[in-house]
Amino acid sequence: MRHVIFRVEKERYGLPLSAVREVVVPPGRFTRVPRAPAAVSGVMNLRGRVVTVVELRQLLGLPEGQSPPARLLLLDRGRRDLGFLVTDVDGIEALERVSAAAPGKAALAVRGVARLKGLGVTVLDPEGLDAAVVALFTSQK
Repeated sequence: MRHVIFRVEKERYGLPLSAVREVVVPPGRFTRVPRAPAAVSGVMNLRGRVVTVVELRQLLGLPEGQSPPARLLLLDRGRRDLGFLVTDVDGIEALERVSAAAPGKAALAVRGVARLKGLGVTVLDPEGLDAAVVALFTSQK
């Protein structure tokens, strides 16, 4: 199965290619959403569609990084437009074997781990990412 391979800081992640609509360069600023969770950077207009922009590093509970996000990975979620800020996109690769992930804080969003050219890749679950973003908003009530 082919995956989009990207980085958050130095960590490598993958999402199934079928779940990614496109990758774009994010604008310099986003429109803030009042009382939005800290992981939500805001919203942006992309060709007439409102996209909710989420800092993937914060959603996964990763520490503050040195590199600013240089790419916005847009998930294909039907009617809801969801974008994740990532450090960079490395390309599209075939990942053959994905091992189950150990339970942890981001377990909902992580499907498993794979090896690519001798390096580990954390494979994320698109539905789990979507559910994690929804949970951000429902946990604030």
